[in-house]
Amino acid sequence: MGTEIKLKGDKVIEQIPSIKDKALRINLNENIYGTFAEIGAGQETVRHFFRSGGSSGTIAKAMSAYDKDFSDAVYGVESDGRYVTENRLKKMLTFEGELIEERLSREKHPNKLFFSYANTVATIDFAKQFKGHGWVGIRYQIEPDEAYNEIILHIRFKETDARLQQETLGILGVNLIYGAFYKYNDPKRLLRYLYDHLDKDQLEIDTINFSGPRFADVDNRLMSLQLVKNGMTDAVMFNPEGKNILPAAILYKKNLLALRGSFRPVTKVNMDMYEKSLKMFLEENKVEKDNTLVVFEITLSNLRSDGEIDERDFMDRAELLCSLGQTVMISNFQEYYKVVEYFANYTKARMGLAMGVNNLVDIFDEKYYRHLSGGILEAFGKLFYRDMKVFLYPMLDEDGVLMNSSNLKVHPRMKELYKFFKFNGKVIDITDYDPHNLEVFSREVLKMINQGKKGWEPMLPPGIAEIIKEHHLFGYHPQKELEQNT
Repeated sequence: MGTEIKLKGDKVIEQIPSIKDKALRINLNENIYGTFAEIGAGQETVRHFFRSGGSSGTIAKAMSAYDKDFSDAVYGVESDGRYVTENRLKKMLTFEGELIEERLSREKHPNKLFFSYANTVATIDFAKQFKGHGWVGIRYQIEPDEAYNEIILHIRFKETDARLQQETLGILGVNLIYGAFYKYNDPKRLLRYLYDHLDKDQLEIDTINFSGPRFADVDNRLMSLQLVKNGMTDAVMFNPEGKNILPAAILYKKNLLALRGSFRPVTKVNMDMYEKSLKMFLEENKVEKDNTLVVFEITLSNLRSDGEIDERDFMDRAELLCSLGQTVMISNFQEYYKVVEYFANYTKARMGLAMGVNNLVDIFDEKYYRHLSGGILEAFGKLFYRDMKVFLYPMLDEDGVLMNSSNLKVHPRMKELYKFFKFNGKVIDITDYDPHNLEVFSREVLKMINQGKKGWEPMLPPGIAEIIKEHHLFGYHPQKELEQNT
């Protein structure tokens, strides 16, 4: 018997099973048994299971309810009349799952692990205007007598050919089912393995939610962070309840006011800036309160302390913002114009950015735009091309001089460009601010919390200091405080 040859310099390569092997492993497990319901892109996932052999032991039923009336007859009518929605997917998963339970007796199949896999997808349209998107999910058991787990995700296609999109969907489906059964103990890896045999250029995953007994400890916001961190999507959002939400759904046709910050922790300055800029934004023409969304945005570069993303630190910030009733967005847009560009994909309504003086000065720094063929002018075209306004919060400089839009210092070469925007009413001062806030810096607050010093509590919005102490956020420790004060 020859042993396997290993050469000096060989690297260890993670063996990724082929799609056929993944399907076959599931088919050959006599306990895994379920249904496939696929709407909108053919029977792409189940095809792999039919082809890899031994499928009769796995597939209880495969169906496509393509006709809308048929689909409605099976799964019920959606109140908004749409078919490619999370609600639709959940109905499909639940309906098909309950059907198996109803039709196959547990007495006869005591060891079976039931599952329902579903997707509802719109592939690229004939005019190639919309590339297509969809919801994909699985509801499944790990033990026969255990409650069901669910993994639900939203995808956007990046390919411009319907057949390629169908193939991509089929591969993703197999990866999801395989990961659900064989990687459920490590959701972060499960997430990465969704891209086995796929490329980021083929597919974007912009929302994912895990639920059920096996994922009781999973914080879905942290899973969202992985999506951005792994380059699977550019931005993710979650609501005040801390649930992941689909950006497209919540941003659609809204007036948007965005505040970018590190929020480490969120201070009275942040909240004052938010309240005052929102008041000014709502006074703008065509901005109705009911159709306005405020987004607190943290950029990934802001989460990288020492190159590594500190997940604990990220969760601390998210928790505080959510507790203040805010919608949070995590993005990998270093430059502001990219945020605006991203929002513009979903809404043509009014947009505002609230920021401090130093952020605005940064925007006028050419070094951020060297990679653009049109340089800073291209960036500013994208930033201000519509009704975008900057609401500017003042600051004190080193000499205690109040800095606002009239006396801030931009690079001499940028002066005229800056004047142009200011003259055209694109930069507006927040004048109704609380002067006490100008002494508050989140960096200082963070240092005080870390070192156990006294007196940082009043710099934060009401209730926030209590949460920090109770949950020991940002390295707070009562012991340090005692040591400092004895």
